[in-house]
Amino acid sequence: MPELARAALDPAFAGQPLFEAKSWRLAPEAWPLAGEQVQELEQIGTACLEFHQALETLYLRSVAGRNLLRNRPLVAPWVAEYLDRGKPPELVAHARDSGNRGRLPTVLRPDLLLTAEGFVMTELDSVPGGIGLTAFLNRLYASGGDSAVIGSGDAMIRLFHAGLAALKPDLRNPLIALVVSDEAATYRPEMHWLAQQLQLQGKRVFCLRPEEVFPLGSTLCFALEGNPEKIDVVHRFFELFDLVNIPTATHLLEAWRAGEVAVAPPLRPFQEEKLAFGLFRHHLLADFWAETLSRAALATLRRLIPATWIMDPAPLPPGAILDGPRVGGRALTDWRQLSGASQRERELIVKISGFHETAWGARGVTLGSDCSREEWQAAIEAAVAAAPRNLHLVQEYRKPRRVAHRLYAEVPPHAAAEEFGRLRLCPYYFAQAGGVQLGGALATFCPPDKKIIHGMQDAALLPCRRTAAT
Repeated sequence: MPELARAALDPAFAGQPLFEAKSWRLAPEAWPLAGEQVQELEQIGTACLEFHQALETLYLRSVAGRNLLRNRPLVAPWVAEYLDRGKPPELVAHARDSGNRGRLPTVLRPDLLLTAEGFVMTELDSVPGGIGLTAFLNRLYASGGDSAVIGSGDAMIRLFHAGLAALKPDLRNPLIALVVSDEAATYRPEMHWLAQQLQLQGKRVFCLRPEEVFPLGSTLCFALEGNPEKIDVVHRFFELFDLVNIPTATHLLEAWRAGEVAVAPPLRPFQEEKLAFGLFRHHLLADFWAETLSRAALATLRRLIPATWIMDPAPLPPGAILDGPRVGGRALTDWRQLSGASQRERELIVKISGFHETAWGARGVTLGSDCSREEWQAAIEAAVAAAPRNLHLVQEYRKPRRVAHRLYAEVPPHAAAEEFGRLRLCPYYFAQAGGVQLGGALATFCPPDKKIIHGMQDAALLPCRRTAAT
C-alpha cells in the first residue's frame, strides 16, 4: 500500500490550513475499506436520499392534515408541530412554500460508527463541514501514489460544484457564493480553499462573509474589484438558528422569492432536525416509512439507525406509558424517570434535536454511561425544561469497536506505528441527476478511551481508499 511520508504531510498542511486553529494526528496511509464496504456506502447514500424525500412527504402531509397511508387512515399533525417547534413563523412559511417543493440538500453526510455489528448511523447532516478538507486529503494522498483513494481525481470538487450549478440550469457558469457565518468560522479556510480550486478551473465561486453580501434591487450582490456582482447561488455554511445573525437574511429570502438566487441547502429547518431519526423509529409511523421507502432503503435504514425516542414531556393520561427505554425493567411514564437509570441502563445518549447553537459539532450531547449520576440527572432535567422550544432525543448508544491503523508519532523522529482506536466514517454524497454520488469519505480515528468521536486534537483525520479485497 502506498505510504505518504511525514516530510510530505507537514509542509502540505503548513502551506494550507484547512481548519481555523485546529490540528490533528497524521497517518502514512488512507483508511482502507473493502470492496463490500464501499458498496454498502453507495447503498447508504441512496437510502439517505430516499429518507430525505420521505421526510419531506411526511412533513408536508402532516402540515396539510392529509392521510399518510394509502389504504387506511393515519393523520399525524403532531409531526409538523414537532418539526416546527421553536422556529420563527417566517422560516416555517418559507419551508412550506410551494417553490421549495422537492428541494433537498445538495450534500448529505451521515455519521457512521464502525461497531462489532457493522455501521451505525447516529446522525445525518445536511450542512456538513469537511468537504474542502476531505477533497484536500483525497488529492494529497492520491498525489503520494495511492490511486485507490475514494474521490481522487478531484471528484469531490467537481461534484460539489455540479450540484450547486444545477440549481441554475439556464446559466452556463453561475456565480456561486459560499457564505460562511462567524459561528461556523472554523470551517472558513476549507471553503476558501474550495473556492480557489474552482476558480482555477474557470468557475465563478467565491467564499464570503455574510457582511460582504448586500442587496441591489431584488438581487444579492458582492463587490468584486470594486464593482457589484450578482450572486446566482448561495451555498450557506451556517445552521438555520444562526440566520438571525446574517445581516442580509431578509434580503436573501426576498431574492429567493424573486427567483434571483438559489439557496443550498434550502432554508427548511425540518431538514436539519435530528428528531427525524425519532420519527423513523416511531411506532405510529412504521407503516408510513414502509410504504414510502423502497424495500432496499427501508432495510438499510432499519439496520443503521439505532433506537431513538423524542423526549416530549407532555403529560400522559393515567395508565399510559412512554415509548422509550426502560428503567429497572419498567416502562417510563415520565422522562424524568430516566434520571434513576443504573450505569448499565445508561448506555444512552441525550442530545438536542436542532435549531440551537449547541446542536452541532458534538456539543449538546451527553452519554449516560460516561458521566456521573449528577451530570446525567442534569442532562435529563435540562432536556425536559427545554422542550417547549427545543426538543431533545434519547438514542441507544452503540459502542464503536477497537480497530488499528498506523499513525505518525507526535514527537521526533515521528516514526509510524500501529495504534488502536475507534472509527467514525463520514461519507459525502452529492446530488447528481436525480440521485446522489459518493464523492469521498473522511475517517476520524480517535483514541480508544474516547466514547463520543469527533475531530479532536488527538484524533487522526484521513481519507479512505478502496482495497483490492471484495
